Amino acid sequence: MTSTALAAPRAAALAPANPWALLPPLGNLDAYISAVNAMPMLTLEEEQRYARELREEGSLEAASRLVLSHLRLVVATARQYLGYGLPHADLIQEGNVGLMKAVRRFDPAQGVRLVSYALHWIRAEIHEYILKNWRMVKVATTKAQRKLFFNLRSLKNSLRAQEEGTPRETLSSEQVLDVAARLSVKPEEVREMEERMAGADVLFDPTPADGADEDKAFGPGDWLHNDADEPSAMLEEAERQRLATQGLAHALDALDERSRRIVTQRWLNVNDDGSGGMTLQELASEYGVSAERIRQIEAAAIKKMRAALADYA
Repeated sequence: MTSTALAAPRAAALAPANPWALLPPLGNLDAYISAVNAMPMLTLEEEQRYARELREEGSLEAASRLVLSHLRLVVATARQYLGYGLPHADLIQEGNVGLMKAVRRFDPAQGVRLVSYALHWIRAEIHEYILKNWRMVKVATTKAQRKLFFNLRSLKNSLRAQEEGTPRETLSSEQVLDVAARLSVKPEEVREMEERMAGADVLFDPTPADGADEDKAFGPGDWLHNDADEPSAMLEEAERQRLATQGLAHALDALDERSRRIVTQRWLNVNDDGSGGMTLQELASEYGVSAERIRQIEAAAIKKMRAALADYA
């Protein structure tokens, strides 16, 4: 006799006293699934009775009976979504949330079994979890996008199986129209969702792994970054422009006329290529002094200007 077969009578014996004691401690998914599959199923009469007790009396024990007897449904439903790359345990956990919401809202007077009613809530919670965690950016927000996200992959595989030769990576125009007609969406929405699902997350500002070359860790932030728009750089540039205009004028006003002309001709009338300024010898000839004297006047003037700029700043 298998361990599962042995667990079933034990589960039935324990259920009336403490139904939650059947579940093992969290952390062992295989043990959890085995225990869930060993849970006793409820008959229609038992389900109706527990549902009425919960609805009319708020019985937590009745709620636990309904939830525990349908945990296997959550496990089976979550297994259908393993292809999205998310942990099975997390899918089950979200499905359990949907099951509990369904149990709370279930009305036995509607004449349907809880399994049919709960399946919608279980899938809804799993869908929401997948959409939030499949990518960093949510890929589907509207009803049409959700429908495409959860059906496009299976439809593409079905259409590829019908193709002759090497299957295409993307849908052809005819296949796009076919998918749009099946799901009652626009063809452009099919193309957009196909591109979203084919893409991958890219870190805006990636960091290199240990030992990796920093030059190879490129991301959108490297292409969009502009030092000129950085606040401190903008303030620094504004201050530099102020000193280059108003500050320079203030510093020149601190000089006598001869010193101002020497500095202006030597440094302010120079072209970008270095031409245009007067030499020491030319200024010496103009003032009838030696070139060394012009250099001394220039040095004293620049020193005085620096002091004036410091005071102005």
